[in-house]
Amino acid sequence: MGSGNDSDKTSNTLKVKVGGKERIFDIDDPDLPDWVKKRVLSAGGYPYSKKMDREEYEETLRTLQIELVKVQTWQQQTGQRVIALFEGRDAAGKGGTINVIRQNMNPRSARNVALTKPTETERGQWYFQRYITHFPTAGEFVTFDRSWYNRAGVEPVMGFCTPEQHRDFLEATPGFEKMIVDEHIHLFKFWLNIGQETQLKRFHDRRHSPLRHWKFSAMDVAGMKKWDEYTEMRDLMFHRTHSPHAPWIIIRANDKRRARLAAIRRVLQSLPYTDRDLDAIGKADPKIIGDGPGFLNE
Repeated sequence: MGSGNDSDKTSNTLKVKVGGKERIFDIDDPDLPDWVKKRVLSAGGYPYSKKMDREEYEETLRTLQIELVKVQTWQQQTGQRVIALFEGRDAAGKGGTINVIRQNMNPRSARNVALTKPTETERGQWYFQRYITHFPTAGEFVTFDRSWYNRAGVEPVMGFCTPEQHRDFLEATPGFEKMIVDEHIHLFKFWLNIGQETQLKRFHDRRHSPLRHWKFSAMDVAGMKKWDEYTEMRDLMFHRTHSPHAPWIIIRANDKRRARLAAIRRVLQSLPYTDRDLDAIGKADPKIIGDGPGFLNE
């Protein structure tokens, strides 16, 4: 999909700071720059030089999805409730990871929540209120494609909340999540972490895809200019809201295949469901997944 006109092309030609160096990136140009191509996988210190083999991925995914079906059966029998929220920069792979988690689960009790911007009524409510409405009842597995953590990243970076609202959110969230866990809801907080060149490549793919260009928006263009601001807010969020009762589970996600398997494994390893097969689940890859803000500095 090419640019509609010259003015669109001009507005989408950006100066981006990558690795301390200012670069020109034209999202409308169908040719991806070499400086992006060379670091799509390695960006941000990613530990692998090649993507996971597709055949190995698909075989492993099927094995893990069988275990997820067991989880759902256990939930139906016991009334256990699960929330798995997925956060990360735009194009980090949140939706794709959620899709493979839910792919073979019964949609009647495995729901995904992806909220649009708040309505006028919701803006007048307690901030967490519209999210609580979507919490699981007995036996439900609920995923959030973005969550209350919008107020920790997107909103302060893009000016959609006040500094006071941001401060109050960071203060209130650990206690809010303690209430969720004390209610015996299993809570998973995933952050999918990608490198800057990885994000640029994924945005470029969306922009020029006849099937997925609807996923690319003016907000994405604005966000590409604010990489460092998002990083600052991310790190502050980790520092203030990582807790023993609701830890941040961080996944290096430049390779979507490894990231998806890592997220599913963590869920399966954490839930005491009936007939859990630990050998089939396998072990976590410590290069890909870890807990807390320190993981990204290892």
